[in-house]
Amino acid sequence: MDDINHVKKFGYTDKEISEIVQIISYFNYINRVADGLGLEPENFINPKGYKK
Repeated sequence: MDDINHVKKFGYTDKEISEIVQIISYFNYINRVADGLGLEPENFINPKGYKK
């Protein structure tokens, strides 16, 4: 709860905080799935994860 209160000090609403957490959670999940399946990045992505 302390983390949420800290973020609220920057002016984020409960709805915005929820959306931020859901987006971060999704990317964490999908990256773990890709790693678990041994998927390789597309050819247009460099090793650091940026578009070439």
